[in-house]
Amino acid sequence: MGPPIQISQNPDIRYLGRILGDVIRAYGGEKLFRQTEYIRSSSVDRHRGIAGAETIDPGLEALSLDDTIAFVRGFMLFSMLANLAEDRQGVAAEPEATVAAALARLKQDGIDGDAVAALLDAALVAPVLTAHPTEVRRKSMLDHKNRIAELMRLRDAGVEETAEGDVVEEAIRRQIVLLWQTRPLRTEKLFVADEIDNALTYLRDVFVPVIPKLYARWEQELGARPASFLRVGSWIGGDRDGNPFVTAETLHMATSRNAAAVLGHYIDAVHALGAELSVSSSLATVPEAVEALAAASGDAAPSRSDEPYRRALSGIYARLCATYAGIVGRAPPRPSALAGDAYAAPADFRRDLVTIAAGLSASGEGQLGGIGALGRLIRAVEVFGFHLATLDMRQNSAVHERVLAELLAVAGVEGDYLGLGEEARVDLLRRELATNRPLAAPWHQWSEETAGELAIVHAAAAIRAKLGAEAIVQWIISKAESLSDLLEVHVLAREAGLWSAEAQDNLMVVPLFETIADLDEAPGIMAAYFALPEIAPHVVARGHQEVMIGYSDSNKDGGYLTSTWGLYQASEALTPVFEAADTAMQLFHGRGGAVGRGGGSAFAAIRAQPAGTVQGRIRITEQGEVIAAKYGTADSAATNLEAMVSASLLASLEPEAMSADDAGRFAGAMTALSNDAFAAYRGLVYDTPAFKDFFRAMTPIAEIATLKIGSRPSSRTKSTAIEDLRAIPWVFSWAQARTMLPGWYGTGEAFAAFADQALLADMAQSWPFFGALLGNMEMVLAKSDIGIAARYAELAGHVGGHTAIFSRIRDGWHRAHDGLLTITGQSRLLENNPALEASIRLRLPYIEPLNLLQIELMKRHRAGETDPRIAEGIQLTINAIATALRNSG
Repeated sequence: MGPPIQISQNPDIRYLGRILGDVIRAYGGEKLFRQTEYIRSSSVDRHRGIAGAETIDPGLEALSLDDTIAFVRGFMLFSMLANLAEDRQGVAAEPEATVAAALARLKQDGIDGDAVAALLDAALVAPVLTAHPTEVRRKSMLDHKNRIAELMRLRDAGVEETAEGDVVEEAIRRQIVLLWQTRPLRTEKLFVADEIDNALTYLRDVFVPVIPKLYARWEQELGARPASFLRVGSWIGGDRDGNPFVTAETLHMATSRNAAAVLGHYIDAVHALGAELSVSSSLATVPEAVEALAAASGDAAPSRSDEPYRRALSGIYARLCATYAGIVGRAPPRPSALAGDAYAAPADFRRDLVTIAAGLSASGEGQLGGIGALGRLIRAVEVFGFHLATLDMRQNSAVHERVLAELLAVAGVEGDYLGLGEEARVDLLRRELATNRPLAAPWHQWSEETAGELAIVHAAAAIRAKLGAEAIVQWIISKAESLSDLLEVHVLAREAGLWSAEAQDNLMVVPLFETIADLDEAPGIMAAYFALPEIAPHVVARGHQEVMIGYSDSNKDGGYLTSTWGLYQASEALTPVFEAADTAMQLFHGRGGAVGRGGGSAFAAIRAQPAGTVQGRIRITEQGEVIAAKYGTADSAATNLEAMVSASLLASLEPEAMSADDAGRFAGAMTALSNDAFAAYRGLVYDTPAFKDFFRAMTPIAEIATLKIGSRPSSRTKSTAIEDLRAIPWVFSWAQARTMLPGWYGTGEAFAAFADQALLADMAQSWPFFGALLGNMEMVLAKSDIGIAARYAELAGHVGGHTAIFSRIRDGWHRAHDGLLTITGQSRLLENNPALEASIRLRLPYIEPLNLLQIELMKRHRAGETDPRIAEGIQLTINAIATALRNSG
């Protein structure tokens, strides 16, 4: 047995690290093990401040290219196993983030169960999975990690053998050996179909079994059966903003595969119920409704003649199989021997299940009714329908403009649409919406862009007709900047009947406000939208309207503090607009994993929303590495979904604790801070001519672009301007270089310029919004290392003014660091969060050598060395650093 490859108080990390050390020695060789252990122990000693360990890169120069690749894999695997262990121990979980805790807190505040039930009756809480490319690990690696998690659960329970007869301890070791021998990097670029399949594993294997179990628990805690308010959404296969590979075909592919998965689950569940419900009519009273289902089933087997529930379920099974065949286009894996008509809608399937449940509840003490497997199945049908996850459509407003301009020109509508001003555009679009006539002539040869968008519209209409309106509900407009941007989508949706003046289930048009300027304009745009007589009746009838706010692009545009405050102010300013329109506001928060893209604790973020802005309705994007971290296992998914629901309850119903006077003082302070932070951030990022060249030279953004981690290009255009760069590689690159600039730059200047430090300290203690802002920023600062960042800055030595640029970054970091400690009254970062501090400190000795190797490999690669192991090494270090930092993208 080799010595442990880590030091930690977490017993799972010690246990898994020891096994990993053994595996490296056995499969990588004694030399690699000793090199790895020497570098590890030296780095740990340096971070502990042990005398004589000041050197920053011990032993790295002795690694050959082959050694380097193997060493990086070892450190990456340790970080992956440490993540697993910490997730199991709930290191980052908020203990109060449960529905039971939320109900208890609300009860203390005088909020009774009736108020909670009324809120949940009209609520929607929805995580929305997206394919944004920040997950650097292959699914095969994640699968092995999840198997280890399952085996560790067995070990916790004292189980020595798996159900298959494998010794648990040996099975864990085998999985770690498989991790060691599994290629961590993708060799082929991901296609949209791959992203659809990856998401489907979470939807099918985690969300479908977990969510009904959560509802069963909440039903007990609430003392009543709540409405099915927790649902799941997805962008994967429907988000075509900047992704030319998302088409009508992928829209059909995503929805068809999702439908096959959920219908397959229902078929298996009904089959299992048929085996279980052996109730005999000679021993129990059977209601007429159940007898009618049994009689209509066509099941005439003599062995089941006195078992009406089994016969009824045989008929349900046959109808489900017919539904599967009609929707998916092929027979299910285990078809029925009986004939049955397909269900027209999920509600019809649910009605039959409820009939079964009511029958079972009618006799005795009703213990066989709508609980257990049958109750979970009924809940699953309510939540997932035949579509599994609501698929959003998303496209850029500029595309809508061009497509509509072509449609109008060919249809003979007078004038050049693209040349019209905003008022003229709105007038024209309103005239078009006054009629239901389509614009697109089917025989015309449209441009490729217009033909693609028209195909998408018709595909969405066909999918809704087949799977129900819940299959596709939202059409999201990126770069929404005006009222005409919304109306253009209404006209395009009309082409396939997704919008009409008479329809009751029109597609909901959702603006995405992303930049600081867009957020400022949002209330005015929505007020004008609601005022239109063509729109208002439909919004009121629906009862709610969604607005999406973007964290990533607003951060890239204005910096962390200004973006966060701008989102808060926009949410607050929208509230009276919705009240005047007599409709509920449904905010869709476009959050990423990193703090620079809205990341951090979802529980804290939801609770920190302005009063009156949640109202029980909230959707939040989940993407990249966050999906695996939060929903990779049933336990972590249950924890995170419950945190989202409990935070939504508290944010919606908890009384406002802050006085009007404090609210005014705090808002004034935030505005002053935001103005100073904005000036500092824009001055560096946009007003410094050499900055974009410095950024591209200092960070591995060019190398990140070579990773096969997504189907979408990293930039919207071929421009090298910061404005045109997607927010994901922007944040990801700074994280790799350990600078984390999007998560803090500008705040230090703002803190230093603010005279009343006591007021900032009061805000940190009394205002959840400011506390969450500081907490996320503190985590980012703790993960950054300005000394390592200086090493990366040397890569930009050829850029004019590079020394001055990095000096501004370094000085800004120190001001942010010192200002945060002053405000929070701490002597060091994370002093008040010992669990997170321990987690990050554990990782730092493992990240530092990876950074130094990455820098050296980048130097060689950029100098023209063509050895493929150099490029592989760079990609591996990117993978390993991202794994260790966790929320880096």
